[in-house]
Amino acid sequence: MTTMTIITIAQIVSSIILIVLVLIQNTSGGLGKTFGSSVYHSRRGLEKFTFNLTIIFAVIMVGLSIIRLLA
Repeated sequence: MTTMTIITIAQIVSSIILIVLVLIQNTSGGLGKTFGSSVYHSRRGLEKFTFNLTIIFAVIMVGLSIIRLLA
């Protein structure tokens, strides 16, 4: 397999993982948040792990895109 094929496969896999991570995050704040209630909410446990993993995969996706662009 060529380098471009490996990069393409890595991009596809990382993009699917990134999509799943974004979809499983609970961003709905309920009716109170709709009308401007600003209650501070800190991420803990699995929610924090999912958030950090989303950032990591976003950076991986951007990095792979730059590598593919330069290759």
